[in-house]
Amino acid sequence: MAPGQWGEVTCEHQGRTVARLPYVMRGRPRLRMLTQSSLTQTLGPWVEPSGARPTRALAREHELLAELEAALPPAQGFSQQFSPVMLNALPFHWAGYKLEVRYTYRLEDLRSTDELWNGLRNNIRREIRKARKRVEVVEGLGVHRFYEVLSKTYERQGIPTPHTLDELERLHGACTRRNAGAMLFARDDADQVHAVAWVVWDRNAAYYLLAGAEPELRTSGASSLLMWEVIARARQVTDVFDFHGSMVQPVERFVRGFGGRQVPYLSVTRIGPAVRVALAARSGLRQLTARR
Repeated sequence: MAPGQWGEVTCEHQGRTVARLPYVMRGRPRLRMLTQSSLTQTLGPWVEPSGARPTRALAREHELLAELEAALPPAQGFSQQFSPVMLNALPFHWAGYKLEVRYTYRLEDLRSTDELWNGLRNNIRREIRKARKRVEVVEGLGVHRFYEVLSKTYERQGIPTPHTLDELERLHGACTRRNAGAMLFARDDADQVHAVAWVVWDRNAAYYLLAGAEPELRTSGASSLLMWEVIARARQVTDVFDFHGSMVQPVERFVRGFGGRQVPYLSVTRIGPAVRVALAARSGLRQLTARR
């Protein structure tokens, strides 16, 4: 998702990598930022698990994280959201970074369909039943059609679509080559697409990456049905389903209705003076443009 823009720093011990921190480099040298791609919910460091006693294991983790931070290339800013499995960012805090808690929701046992169904909020079950009478869930309608519905979702909110069609095509190609995702559509008998959803997975979990709904068909229940269906797809490859947030209150209420456990993760940032000025100027320009 970041061709030609990503790099990493690593820690080596006895010929093997024991810690690593990937990043995406953005901006001109004077305003260079180390961050993550727009379609990566969390990134951050990985540290090899230790079999030592807890006190020693944590001390070693501190050492490796500090070593990773010190090895990062010069930049005016850093902004990443660490994976929920890495809640230790103290060495970054000690180095002057700002830490902020965010939340996602996770289902951590997908074995029983009955238990998953019983864990749904009542209105979610009603929405799924309603949608099943109006739409069918299909794959294979293509990235272009997915992007059309996704873009309308943002347009309805007055927000520019944060992803390009080219990005989605690259992602689709990568998922197809690795059998690492599914793109689902809720379609009715008139060939209208009510909603779309995209789930991707790795060896550790499945992730609810992207979703959208046709504004004029949002009350059909199709979004709830697609969420249920992507969870069903995830059951075939993993025991963990990550809803990818959200901190936005209406979205949080929706994903919470599927019975997941609230899981914290960390936003880790360090913004230098030059980037602060540039961000403030950009915000002022947006406000000025909005008044016209």
